[in-house]
Amino acid sequence: QVKLVESGGKQVQAGDSLKLSCTKTGTFSAHATGWFRQAPGKEREFVAAVTWNGRQDYFADFVQGRFTISRDDVKNTVYLQMHRLKPDDQAVYYCATPLHTGPFPGNLLNEHEYHYWGAGTQVTVSP
Repeated sequence: QVKLVESGGKQVQAGDSLKLSCTKTGTFSAHATGWFRQAPGKEREFVAAVTWNGRQDYFADFVQGRFTISRDDVKNTVYLQMHRLKPDDQAVYYCATPLHTGPFPGNLLNEHEYHYWGAGTQVTVSP
């Protein structure tokens, strides 16, 4: 019953900003949420994550302070705000949540800790 839907992906130019959304339906419970991305020919990689209560954030090294993550539990939505986008940021971006609700003791940087996945939203960055 739990479903995740990403939105906001589009074609932008290098240096632009873009905000992605991840909306969860089918549950009233709070989850930790992660963002991952996958470019053609590459493995899926961790981008960012936020805990169930929004009090801890995690980021991949390549973000270099360019991305922020936030959540609005009233709207059941988690956002990924991206700044100074680079061509290397071009990928399909996915959001995901663990099966576990509330506080999550696992490693949110590990994709294998996640159970529910959205279908992804395409971010294209033109040089």
